[in-house]
Amino acid sequence: MILFKDHQLVICNKPPGLSSAPKKTEEKTMQDLAEVYSKQKLFLVHRIDQPSSGVLVFAKTKKAADSVGQQFQKKKIQKEYWAWVKGTPPDTGNLKDFMVRDPASQKARIVDQEFKGAKEGTLSFSKKMFTDHYSLLEIKIQTGRFHQIRAQLSKQGWPIQGDVKYGARRGNKDRSIALHARSISFLHPTKGERIQIVAPPPKSSLWALVETKP
Repeated sequence: MILFKDHQLVICNKPPGLSSAPKKTEEKTMQDLAEVYSKQKLFLVHRIDQPSSGVLVFAKTKKAADSVGQQFQKKKIQKEYWAWVKGTPPDTGNLKDFMVRDPASQKARIVDQEFKGAKEGTLSFSKKMFTDHYSLLEIKIQTGRFHQIRAQLSKQGWPIQGDVKYGARRGNKDRSIALHARSISFLHPTKGERIQIVAPPPKSSLWALVETKP
């Protein structure tokens, strides 16, 4: 699970189904496991959805956390996702929607621009491969809205495999969805050098197709 570690950072490959950070429940989280590994308290820099997998960054110091956090705020972080979606999207495309977070359903809703509290969400995608029923998209987000990728793809009629919350017909037994935070790139908080971390996808049926692709 550990992709990178030094005196400032611990970067993990979160498995699907594991929460990023502690909640009110007593379930183990990725932060709990990373702190056991590191033998110290860590600072969570960002989150990824519990049913998804992929790159998750923790900082060992408050200063390092603030440094990476500011890069998120200034949109200097480069993140790439992979998602298996139902249907046949075009080879490339850009999506722009306005959305709000619905506290009652804990979902993102696509709304009109004039809707109170609406925030713009934009992403670009390219199709890497496809099967009879699913397509693998490589996604780059320009904004980091709540459930942005899941909501925007669902609106297009391309729900993520297993994501019954956003329109998939069937869920997975482990409640995972086929959304993977594949890579992240940012400036190291003390060295100033750009680092890029790539996380292998989970070992499940659809992801196995990526590994066997020539």
